[in-house]
Amino acid sequence: MIPFKLNRICTIMEPEEGNEYEVEGVLNPAVTRGPDGELYIFPRLVAKDNYSRIGIAKVKFNADGDPFKVERLGIALEPEMDYEKRPDGGGGCEDPRITYVKSVENYIMTYTAYGPQGPRIAMAKSKDLLSWERLGLVCFSLYKPLDFNNVDDKDASFFPTHLPSPHNHTSIAMLHRPLFPETIPEKTVKLDDNRPIDQHRESIWISYFNLKEGQETCLEHAQFTSHYCLAQPMYPWENLKIGAGAPPLLTKHGWLMIYHGVRKHSGCTDERPRYTYSAGVMVLAENSPQEIIYRSPEPILVPELDDETIGIVGNVVFPTGTDRRDDIGQPERIDVYYGMADNRIGVAKMTIPEELPKYWKSL
Repeated sequence: MIPFKLNRICTIMEPEEGNEYEVEGVLNPAVTRGPDGELYIFPRLVAKDNYSRIGIAKVKFNADGDPFKVERLGIALEPEMDYEKRPDGGGGCEDPRITYVKSVENYIMTYTAYGPQGPRIAMAKSKDLLSWERLGLVCFSLYKPLDFNNVDDKDASFFPTHLPSPHNHTSIAMLHRPLFPETIPEKTVKLDDNRPIDQHRESIWISYFNLKEGQETCLEHAQFTSHYCLAQPMYPWENLKIGAGAPPLLTKHGWLMIYHGVRKHSGCTDERPRYTYSAGVMVLAENSPQEIIYRSPEPILVPELDDETIGIVGNVVFPTGTDRRDDIGQPERIDVYYGMADNRIGVAKMTIPEELPKYWKSL
């Protein structure tokens, strides 16, 4: 039994005709409720030559309460800093996630800054979602033998409340996905299916910024430490790579995390290596996020529609945002926003089940 199931609602956003900012796609959005209660979406807008900005739009709902279109409001972030620009004139602010972090009393956007060193995690903060102040690149303490400061990294998101670190320090916790060169899907798709999994290098990690009592909390120049390998590829549908997706959302079962997994596509050959991105679920213990209490053995969403199988990168569903529907009196309903084939944005809905299976780890 799979207790979580996503039911598609619609393709809610696609490139706007004549908009030079979107000629290579709109995808992988952050979503969050604003101080006004409205739902805002922050898509990655891709211009010519993969030059990416982060847009801002407002989600519109129909009479049944389902999202069905967006109202574009402009640009939230575009490449301005050195760590967001490349020497060849390219660069980008990509794939945002947004969480209202109570400890800092701000919305925190984590995004991929695609600069001269490659993709790195950057942060920005806002009180109102309309104006954003950069906080710079995320810094990490050394974790032997890994130095995350010199490794490509993506898909970062924050938990909204402070949590205990593995050393029991009150902390702000962040999920992220290091991208070691030998374990990116373009490489692993060419390897044998029974290759050994390196738990350090093909996994979702969680790192912590320790809060110090009596001092003002500021994430600018914050160093994340207490690194912990949360999860590595486990099931066939995710055996090439896994990565964090939408920011964790607290439910009655624990922290709900919609994540992505990568496997070889059914049409994959040595001459034509192809892979598929699907979506799955993890539930983490409320007061000990290193503990996984449920993980979906099968994906909850796989590419099936033309919008998901045909695009800039085909066969991709890539979850990046969730919205709990308290606004219509349905707190057990979760809307999931996801990238479609690196070209469009879809939305699907799920219901939080009453119970979780007791035996989920069996392959």
